[in-house]
Amino acid sequence: MDNSPRKVLRTVFGYDDFLENQREIIEAVLKGNDVFALMPTGGGKSLCYQIPAMLAPGVAIVVSPLIALMEDQVKGLRQYGVRAAYLNSSLSFHEAQDVQRRAAEGGLGILYVAPERLLTDSFRHFLGNIRPRLFAIDEAHCVSQWGHDFRPEYLRITEVTRMFPDIPRMALTATADAITRQDILEKLDLRRAEVFISSLDRPNIRYRVQPKQGEKRQLLRFIKDEHPQGSGIVYVRTRKRSESMAAWLAENGIAALPYHAGLPADERVDSQRRFQEEDTLVVVATNAFGMGIDKPDVRFVAHLDLPANMEAYYQETGRAGRDGRPADAWMLYSFGDVGALLQLFALSEGGDGIKRIRRKKLDALLGYCESAACRRKLLLNYFDESHDGRCGNCDNCLNPPEVWDGTVAAQKALSCVYRTGQRFGVRHLIDVLTGKATEKIEKWGHDRIKTFGVGKDLDASTWQSVYRQLLSAGLLAVEPGRFSSVRLTDESWLVLKGEQTVFFRKDLSQPKTAKGRRPSKPADLGPETEESRALFETLRNLRLEIAQRLKVPSYVIFHDKSLKEMALARPATASDFSCITGVGATKTRRYSAVFLACIRGEEIVLSQYPEIGEITVEDGS
Repeated sequence: MDNSPRKVLRTVFGYDDFLENQREIIEAVLKGNDVFALMPTGGGKSLCYQIPAMLAPGVAIVVSPLIALMEDQVKGLRQYGVRAAYLNSSLSFHEAQDVQRRAAEGGLGILYVAPERLLTDSFRHFLGNIRPRLFAIDEAHCVSQWGHDFRPEYLRITEVTRMFPDIPRMALTATADAITRQDILEKLDLRRAEVFISSLDRPNIRYRVQPKQGEKRQLLRFIKDEHPQGSGIVYVRTRKRSESMAAWLAENGIAALPYHAGLPADERVDSQRRFQEEDTLVVVATNAFGMGIDKPDVRFVAHLDLPANMEAYYQETGRAGRDGRPADAWMLYSFGDVGALLQLFALSEGGDGIKRIRRKKLDALLGYCESAACRRKLLLNYFDESHDGRCGNCDNCLNPPEVWDGTVAAQKALSCVYRTGQRFGVRHLIDVLTGKATEKIEKWGHDRIKTFGVGKDLDASTWQSVYRQLLSAGLLAVEPGRFSSVRLTDESWLVLKGEQTVFFRKDLSQPKTAKGRRPSKPADLGPETEESRALFETLRNLRLEIAQRLKVPSYVIFHDKSLKEMALARPATASDFSCITGVGATKTRRYSAVFLACIRGEEIVLSQYPEIGEITVEDGS
């Protein structure tokens, strides 16, 4: 039995080795044990329930929160010859009945369901008849109010799983701090589960954070200079910004589409389909976009507004570089982002305790933005994972920021807050410090206080940086409200009395393109050449043509990583082809002939390769 999972891994999915904790998780489930697994995006969570489902009789039930997510998973599994299907609101009554019939007759190994469907009386009756072999609860952080994607339906999952006390259960997520992990174990009744926590490090992702200094110009420069032909996601806070920023990018030569929950359903579906199928499309989205996207070749994730917490930041940036190739997590932020988020917190549901936790999580993210330390160390430490702080693949490691003694500047800034009554926003405070005789300053008499004009030695952008860093250090607090006024904290007085020194990092006036090492290709394949790059593009075009014929996303056929390996290794036989990463037996049978012909330089006519076939609901064996 120990060798069976590895055999499935190689012959079905085309991988030689398990990733961290995969083998142990699979073995625990095969023994009938409950499991909680925290694994990074791209860390192979799906295989942890897919392989057990293929090694025992019965149907594995996978609870998944989004239609797009389960549809994507099923399309991919059918390409590998796995008997999988889904039940959700996109199916007609007769289609749903057919899926349940096939499951009852033993024609399915894996069935994906939405939590709403799982909770219906009819589905509970159906489960009683088929006796599931496994319950896998994907995106398990949705059960926790401390998490960033809380779904009330997840709280009721145990109503169903408790009906089958002898059936093993799995909870899987890519993002959960200590408090969220404990919440998941309690809410899903997994107190006796085996717990597996994999490293959340994504070494192929380069983390960069910059203050906003003309966000449109900064974003356009980033995309055009670093990812002119790459696929990416740009996250913004509001629907209006999603549409306006996508339109502006399109006007400036970037293929871009908006995505948010307020768009018509058919437009959202079309945008998502195009993003999955096209190689150079940028989607400008609210946080409504992403969880259902299993696209491996996203080359960058950009944030134009702060996410609400580190969990959301990690989850969203993790959608870049799932194929293991170099990718960027790039973020802009400003003082105004903090005020906007605090207003949202104040208007949101939940008691004072939940709001305090949300504020604490936001403070952690702001500290991450302003820190001069290794980004990867800060991010992993937040999730209770240690790192030595020398990653060599974040902005602070590649271009270490300068720091300066800002004690006097901090005292001036804090004194200005105090002398203006702790009721004004940063823009007004900077006008006071720099001695601007505005109408508002004259109205409130702030041209007659001691701090008027004492900060003329620094420019407005430097004062912006001072106030941001005071906030991130807990030396100032923002009061949620229309003008996001700032107030002193208990720690502020230590600085004002001269009992604490303060150092600030210098902002880069012109953000530089980060330079440094990138993860390299496997050494045994040798370096890329002009010939291999040209063959890679030819293989990508062939993949696109096949994907359009089969009506599936391109990466469901092969990931870019597999095509690059083909272009470098140039397999000559079906046996050679089967050794390419991510191929496996079914894809060798289906695609080796046409891809080998392409590698040989032959003209391809797809109709001459009937083995490619059509992907249907009944596909899989």
